Amino acid sequence: MMALFPQPFASADPRRFGPVSRWPAAVKLAAALVLVGGTALVPAGWSAWFVGVGVVLVAVMLAGRIAPGPLLLRLLALSPFIAGVALAAAWHRSGALDWRIMALRSGLCLATVILLASTTPFGELLAVLRRAHVPALLVTTLALMQRYLFVLGDESERMNRARASRTFNRSRWLAWRTAATVVGQLFVRASERAEHVYDAMCARGWR
Repeated sequence: MMALFPQPFASADPRRFGPVSRWPAAVKLAAALVLVGGTALVPAGWSAWFVGVGVVLVAVMLAGRIAPGPLLLRLLALSPFIAGVALAAAWHRSGALDWRIMALRSGLCLATVILLASTTPFGELLAVLRRAHVPALLVTTLALMQRYLFVLGDESERMNRARASRTFNRSRWLAWRTAATVVGQLFVRASERAEHVYDAMCARGWR
């Protein structure tokens, strides 16, 4: 059974992917920031920019030998965020925001981030942030978040497996109720584990 929360994006393996994975992480991060910032800020009439960004993303995907299926699945998993932005723009009273443009901007930005995560190990991105003098507390928080997302993913999978082994009724209502219960229990366990981890870190001199 699939886990309630999907596993975080796996770190890129240079031996598995193409030359894109061997590019310096700082270059890829800077390029991604330019694409995301430009896509978010350029006027809506600059259709050439959006087409160019799409072409660049497709070229990177092909050069990196990345299968389009998993990328599309990840983009589909994040599609509620795109739908939320488009819906907010559609309800904007001034009419200055075109929901189609907002959906396009959001989709291109998410695709850029997904490609960056798929071709660059997270540890290398953290190293770039340290060299860029990003506050150490923020970098440490990101590192811990990435580490314990895997822990929470494993925990949710175990809870789902245990719940499924004790459930014989497969009704849709029971499935939703079970999912809500697992979410609540996972939140409680995550809070307790976070406190234990923090106490252990303080006991070892972390400040």
